[in-house]
Amino acid sequence: MDKIYDIIIVGSGPAGLSTALHLNRFAPEFGLDTLILEKSRHPRPKLCAGGILAEGERILAKLGLDLDEVKHVNVDSALFNYKGRGLVARFFNRKSIFRTVRRNEFDAWLANKAKERGVEIKEEITVKKVESFKDYVLIKTDQGDFRAKVVVGADGSNSIVRRAVEKDSHPHVARALEVITPRKEKGLPQEIASFDFNVVPQGISGYIWDFPALVNGEPMRCWGIYDSNIVKREGRAPLRTLLADEMKKHGYNLKDYKLEGHPIRWYEPTTTPAIPRVLLAGDALGVDALLGEGISPALGYGPIATKEILHAFEKNDFSFQGYKGRVLGSRLGGALWRRTFMAKLFYRIKSPRKQRILWHYFGWLAGILGAVFVVGWEKKK
Repeated sequence: MDKIYDIIIVGSGPAGLSTALHLNRFAPEFGLDTLILEKSRHPRPKLCAGGILAEGERILAKLGLDLDEVKHVNVDSALFNYKGRGLVARFFNRKSIFRTVRRNEFDAWLANKAKERGVEIKEEITVKKVESFKDYVLIKTDQGDFRAKVVVGADGSNSIVRRAVEKDSHPHVARALEVITPRKEKGLPQEIASFDFNVVPQGISGYIWDFPALVNGEPMRCWGIYDSNIVKREGRAPLRTLLADEMKKHGYNLKDYKLEGHPIRWYEPTTTPAIPRVLLAGDALGVDALLGEGISPALGYGPIATKEILHAFEKNDFSFQGYKGRVLGSRLGGALWRRTFMAKLFYRIKSPRKQRILWHYFGWLAGILGAVFVVGWEKKK
């Protein structure tokens, strides 16, 4: 293929679409010829608990987009607990602490918004290999070769683009299992989400979640278990067994439902985020290690990647040597490295006694630390 695009974005999830939408909205005068390559077709199935915090909504709002257009559940409070003690997180100045969406619906909505604004998306094209040369990047796919001056790898935790950026990539990847069940009246109210850390002493660097969900218009529950793998231990209990045991307490038999798994790559500040003409964004670079939050951080990579790309075209310098510092120096980058640090610290506390003391007597401190250092990285203006 002779044409050379200015920018090719691999992946049309939140990170790739956010980057394209920011380029489209805030840099139209550059007239950059941008293409998104997507291996599936929207709406495509995507495993994800679907939580979107206020930060994600603010990014969308700055793009002129309203999340109310997507089917969702408003979660007005979240329970963080260990052995029945902990804290209840809620906001008093907004109607929800976060919202849950189904990723097939959310991603399709965002992709349609991008198309309406003139972003070109080619679907059902699988990227096989990415090679960076002096004047362009070659993208080999199952439907021929593409060339671009800049490539953005926004193709998820199993990123193909990442292989070109970091040859000896360390596996900073979490494990997650997820299952959708009907809502039981005796369970949690539809608007409450639960994070249960009882599994930490059993060698799991994470928690079991129970979120409200809306599937095809029907109120459901999304159950799952997250293990960040940030503290590796021998003899860890099987994730499936731990999830089944917890669900059984609430009247669910895991064997009655379809269980699926997916990786989540978390952010490590020492990771290489770019090479000349190629940079990473979203899960391909890394999201939240502490709780596995992905959608809002992925959206947050969009404006950061956009600034780096525009700087490259302004200066005709495509080395991307400043991208690592740009990410780390951003409010999102600061929140992510703090979450990684907190995860490494918190998940080392394996002792049931210490976990009980921490949650029973210092849950309030966890709430303060979360409010100050974890959330709030994207401001309204």
